[in-house]
Amino acid sequence: MSSVIAQTRFSVLDRSRTREGHDGPQALRDTVELARRIEGLGYHRFWVSEHHSVPGVAGSAPTVLAAAVAAATSTIRVGTGGVMLPNHQPLVVAEQFGVLESLFPGRIDMGLGRSVGFTDGIRRALGHDKEAVGDFASQLTELLGYFTGDQRAHPQVHAHPAEGLLPPAFVLATGAGAQVAAEAGLPLVITAARGEEEMLRAIDGYRDAFRPSAWGERPYVVISGSVTVADTTEEAERLLVPEAWASAYSRTRGAFPPLAPVDEILALPMNDREWELFEEAGRGHLHGTGDKVTDSLEKLLGRSGADEYLVANSTYERDALLDSYRRLAALVGLPRTGT
Repeated sequence: MSSVIAQTRFSVLDRSRTREGHDGPQALRDTVELARRIEGLGYHRFWVSEHHSVPGVAGSAPTVLAAAVAAATSTIRVGTGGVMLPNHQPLVVAEQFGVLESLFPGRIDMGLGRSVGFTDGIRRALGHDKEAVGDFASQLTELLGYFTGDQRAHPQVHAHPAEGLLPPAFVLATGAGAQVAAEAGLPLVITAARGEEEMLRAIDGYRDAFRPSAWGERPYVVISGSVTVADTTEEAERLLVPEAWASAYSRTRGAFPPLAPVDEILALPMNDREWELFEEAGRGHLHGTGDKVTDSLEKLLGRSGADEYLVANSTYERDALLDSYRRLAALVGLPRTGT
């Protein structure tokens, strides 16, 4: 194993994807069970996501789900990837994470994003519009102030039990997120799916603009993306098929579907546009045999200097998903603690 891989932390993000034949409640239970397995494999942290009114995703309340994950585990860090701050009042977010950090001290991560609901109807239901993303920096400042006691937007308001606690905060780099993270002195989470060169430019800009803070003395970069490992490249590619088709389906029909079995998807009579989107969604992921994935990770981590890789995989077969995580853990030398 190369030194660059050995020096990198590996973690997992799960979006609680629903599967054909299984409902949302089952997807949430699957996430909690996966977290238990991921902890046993030695991963550093386990994060859950926030999506609203998406039929194929059950993870709509990340702090609630994070509490269930933390209660079902004992050592792994647990957090959100992330809470979309424009959808919420900073005081409420501070209180929620204050409760989490109080119940599970030293294990909670506060991953924060700047996205809003993806349709007008969802945004209206949440009480926010597209312009809310422009307030992200000020919302973030207000939120962090509730923890440090330096809260100027509402100086007479205190977030209990958050005040005085400092659960690690991370910014998800959508749009201007990297610049906001740098100015706030927070770790950056950036997706590899945006294209490697664009990602590397954003990381360089973040490092150049970083200002040390109570939340971080130096830049800290987390790359997020899928990494599938199997006996053959073909098997690793099959793991990517359900999510790739769900992406293509959503872009042609406006609805995100549950994950379907691989053979069922490959037998579909796709039109030219669907096939183009399906192939596009399947590109750019790290996948293959152990040797191939090791080589890809070495190159990406070497070029980016990332401190951590947040692996975000989704596929129809849960056993195959867990097997890929197990193979990756062995590949990068994680300290396995359970089954």
